[in-house]
Amino acid sequence: MGVGNLKRMYALLFVLVAIFLSVASSVHADSTNPVTASIQESGTKVTLLDTYFKDKAAGWAVGAGGTLLRTQDGGQTWTALPRRTNVLLTVVTFADDQHGWVLGQNGTVLHTSNGGNTWVPQVSGTSATLYGSHFLTPQTGWIVGARGTLLYTNDGGENWEDQGSDTTADLFGIKFIDESVGWAVGALGVILVTKDAGKHWKLQSTEQSPATFFDVEFINENIGWTIGTQGSIFQTINGGKTWNDQTRPCGAPCIKPSDLVEIYFMDAVTGWIIGERGILLYTKDAGFTWTESEPVSSVSLYGLSFPDKINGWAVGDQGTIVKFTQKAP
Repeated sequence: MGVGNLKRMYALLFVLVAIFLSVASSVHADSTNPVTASIQESGTKVTLLDTYFKDKAAGWAVGAGGTLLRTQDGGQTWTALPRRTNVLLTVVTFADDQHGWVLGQNGTVLHTSNGGNTWVPQVSGTSATLYGSHFLTPQTGWIVGARGTLLYTNDGGENWEDQGSDTTADLFGIKFIDESVGWAVGALGVILVTKDAGKHWKLQSTEQSPATFFDVEFINENIGWTIGTQGSIFQTINGGKTWNDQTRPCGAPCIKPSDLVEIYFMDAVTGWIIGERGILLYTKDAGFTWTESEPVSSVSLYGLSFPDKINGWAVGDQGTIVKFTQKAP
């Protein structure tokens, strides 16, 4: 399995052979655990790769075989929407209450302009699998994918421009903090930065790590993180000029650290990471230290969404959907 295709291969492999190891109906946090967590019934056993909640009631999840799920009651019930495709769907995101996108294999882009009631295809101009996106407005957004794919739209996806990443590495995550400054990350330790809305991308380096990076998060133009294989966590406090290795020690005896797939900060100090084998990490000090929370499930988690500071959801293998409830400060 090539490093650059790791996330995609995980998803496709688990669709066929993953074993549902153990799922507790709920896990109640102890005094040191900042969340309670419970499993929700998704109505499917396919791998789910991403989720998005616009508030504590309305959410979506996407995954294998063109699966697109919707809830309007905070995940108490999930409904499968009519399939527009049978390919693996990897991303679901919204720019506002009405305008959203679903991405997937074969350059698949689906768009809604009515809050997810209907989804229509858009022509991406690529056949690459698409893995990540960031939309600043309903008109302006970026998409990344396999083989260095990096696309830009300023008209809501009616047209997609290839911005030219100057890399052939698969790109998995992208984050913009404003209309000019953004980062993209991917296989073989690739970290790209732009200061001109993507017209030009420059390679940054962690120097010491060839890890595949699956996601990137910034809370301002200086402070950010990227995460990936073998438990990799890197932090920057100077806009990526240098990246500091925060990867946690493997322990003794050392087993393979879980791959980390998605990172999200709900404010400047509180953040979450999910990944392989149900790992859940959290920080309360702006990412300078990370604590492992007791997992609610042993299956891998790929998508994470916190619409507010109390409620969050994660999705993963075997149709798993986890609801998180953050403790009040």
